[in-house]
Amino acid sequence: MDLQPIKTFQTIVKHGSFIRAAEELQYVQSTITMQIQKLESDMGIRLFERGKVTRLTEAGQLFLEKSASILDDYEYLRIMMEDWHQGLAGLIRLGAVEPVASYRLPKLLVPFQDRYPDVQVSIQVGPTGLLSDMLAVGQLDIVICTTPEPSPEARFEALYAEQLTLLLPESHRLANKQELLLKDLQGERLLLPNKTCSYRNRIESSLLENNVHPYYVMEISSMSALKFYVQEQFGIAVVPSLTVDPVPKGTVIKPMKDLNSGLTTGLLTKPETKILGKAGINLITALKEGLSA
Repeated sequence: MDLQPIKTFQTIVKHGSFIRAAEELQYVQSTITMQIQKLESDMGIRLFERGKVTRLTEAGQLFLEKSASILDDYEYLRIMMEDWHQGLAGLIRLGAVEPVASYRLPKLLVPFQDRYPDVQVSIQVGPTGLLSDMLAVGQLDIVICTTPEPSPEARFEALYAEQLTLLLPESHRLANKQELLLKDLQGERLLLPNKTCSYRNRIESSLLENNVHPYYVMEISSMSALKFYVQEQFGIAVVPSLTVDPVPKGTVIKPMKDLNSGLTTGLLTKPETKILGKAGINLITALKEGLSA
């Protein structure tokens, strides 16, 4: 994009002279003349009245008023694109599952935003399946999720395992038992997140493998709300450990000896991470460091 003729035009107006404009721009006068002739030809108008004194035509005056904003906008765009190239600006669309979105992500994003204040991060919270689909169709750039369905169009890098624990009212019959097994949940009122949640799938699979059938399952779509229902003795819940730290008043937590290790959580990205730009790559680096710590 060649805006030099417009800059030349404004320099001539500033000095009122083709000769002085050539001196400032360090061009020979013929180059200045050619640039203005080309600009006038492109616009289909005369910008200057030539003579002993260089004057703007009426069209030239209008062009002067409007061209200043063009150069200002272009300079702003140039700086913005330079910042994007250096990773100092941009928009990153990030998807995250719970409990990462509520309990881990805020602490990770604060130092990133402090370092890159002009990088905008939008956050979409949802289950792994939904976020994977959004990444596939280009609605998200990076996803923090549990292990997704394999896809040649995405790359998953495992970072850590989100540990699970049993949350009980402190008056519950199992609260004082030293060692708990899945079979101890037989006949209990179990509180679970909705069916799209990976944690629910893990819990139900483990119960089925051990032939354990809760008395009643109450579905609560918000994982962070489960602990409050346990507090009110609606039932018991298997929850990610970090969601009950500190332990809610009136409740206790118990490890489940035979519950498989926590759900693997990591980063899901498109194979071509270069399309993210440097800002996206910087965020991926920050997330890897923070989630692996």
